[in-house]
Amino acid sequence: MRAPEEKILIDGPAGKIDVIMERPDAPRGIALVAHPHPMGGGANTNKVAYTLARTFVSLGYAAFRPNFRGVGDTEGVHDEGHGETEDLLAVLHDAKCRCGNLPVALAGFSFGAFCQTRLARRLADLGHPAQRLVLVGTAAGFVEGTRNYDTEAVPHDTIVIHGSADETVPLENVFDWARPLDLPVIVVPGADHFFHRRLHLIRDIVTRAWRH
Repeated sequence: MRAPEEKILIDGPAGKIDVIMERPDAPRGIALVAHPHPMGGGANTNKVAYTLARTFVSLGYAAFRPNFRGVGDTEGVHDEGHGETEDLLAVLHDAKCRCGNLPVALAGFSFGAFCQTRLARRLADLGHPAQRLVLVGTAAGFVEGTRNYDTEAVPHDTIVIHGSADETVPLENVFDWARPLDLPVIVVPGADHFFHRRLHLIRDIVTRAWRH
């Protein structure tokens, strides 16, 4: 299934939010995709975020990829995940206005994955839990050069994908986060943080998991 990319601007808590929307005819759900850390050059054009969005479009979802605060045409300044979570909630509200009250998949890469765990908790508290999460290269524990991430607990059916050679978020950090949750982690041998030359494996893992 194909859908053209369309850039839209929506109203958010700190001003305009710059979003790439891919909306097929009669979508079966909404996929909200969050990009890596904006202070490290992360944007909604990131290859992992793009791969996640295209994967969900192929599964029949409308995909929405916002830029975080201070990136592209999104207004506001970086807020360590707090304001970013509010912005994701605003994008989701807009997506439901456009597509209807469809099932919601949350997907994120690195800092974006961390933000999606926060949004998932928020939606569950509101009584509207996400259908499922996909977290790639999840920021958890101490990440050198940024901060210590207190990543939220997530449901047991969450798809967690991490590279064995991740030089940004050590695999052990994710194991330490996932272990008390009894949460399986799919490890891609040899993959670095950005999954160079292994992006197709993210697509294949998510597609297989979603169809079973």
